Amino acid sequence: MIKYIGSKRTLVPLIQDVARRLPVATACDLFSGTTRVGQGLRGIGLEVVSNDIASYSEVLGQAYIVADERVDRARIRRLLAELSRLPPAPGYFTRTFCEDARYFQPRNGARIDAIRPAIDALAVDPVERGLLLTSLMEAADRVDSTTGLQMAYLKSWARRAFNDLELREPVAVDGPSGSVERMEANALAPALDTDLVYIDPPYNQHRYLGNYHVWESLIRWDCPETYGIANKRIDCREPGSDYNSRRRAGAAFDGLLNALDVPWLLVSFNNEGYHDPDHVHERLADHGYVSSIEVDFKRYVGAQIGIHSPSGEKVGAVSHLRNKEVLFVVGPDRGIVERAFDGAGLTAASGRL
Repeated sequence: MIKYIGSKRTLVPLIQDVARRLPVATACDLFSGTTRVGQGLRGIGLEVVSNDIASYSEVLGQAYIVADERVDRARIRRLLAELSRLPPAPGYFTRTFCEDARYFQPRNGARIDAIRPAIDALAVDPVERGLLLTSLMEAADRVDSTTGLQMAYLKSWARRAFNDLELREPVAVDGPSGSVERMEANALAPALDTDLVYIDPPYNQHRYLGNYHVWESLIRWDCPETYGIANKRIDCREPGSDYNSRRRAGAAFDGLLNALDVPWLLVSFNNEGYHDPDHVHERLADHGYVSSIEVDFKRYVGAQIGIHSPSGEKVGAVSHLRNKEVLFVVGPDRGIVERAFDGAGLTAASGRL
């Protein structure tokens, strides 16, 4: 999987344990990002709807949430081998992200410039296309020169950037085939007909479009105008969602909860964001019994190395090295809710306010 700030990789086992204790067969990962949570829920046998407004997330959803045993994996491997043999063809991607900026070595950028339009020329269905594009995105991620965010690139090349771009077949995920949506969460919410919804909304002013603009441009292949040292897409300048506004985030979350008509919710919030856990608990209690658990984890690597200017000069100190994630479970059965975190080895707080 691609490097991703806010990834729930370390939280997925806990989410799986909780979901196993709930009487659910279907789930929606409403802000899916890299689809890690959706994959985890699929892996325990749930049919998953994966939703996000990002084009790169839609592609990952096709590869990891929809793709199943009906996919001709031998054909995917043959196509990847053919794409790997294409000669380099430097173009927009090389110029924008390897020469004007330094996210990738130019030789790898030239291979991306050759492979990406070739995928569009293939006669493939949406799942096959998702698998091929996911392979290319993950290959690029393995040779990038960032700390995991595309708001900047490293002053000196990362060691992995000298490796050759290598297309690999995305790993098959066990479990029932799901579906993918690309909609604003609050717009999709009223139409959901699942037993469980997992909610992990944006938690600060930084839009994921700006954090991962290279992946968005790679998948859309629309060659947008860019700006700044990071060469972000010009549409990164457009206003973010209400979730990216301290003033509007609470109302956006309330509106989402009001629009959902599902029995079970799993909700996670980072303590660095706009939402106070006590307020979240109080708001969730309007929808059922609530239990919560706090998980301590290490901050992403970019936050650990401090704040630097575009020239590479260190201009700020590290404020803290660890964060807390609060996971809430909400449902109509008090006993099930109170037992949701049994065996987690952590202290849960339960109640209905």
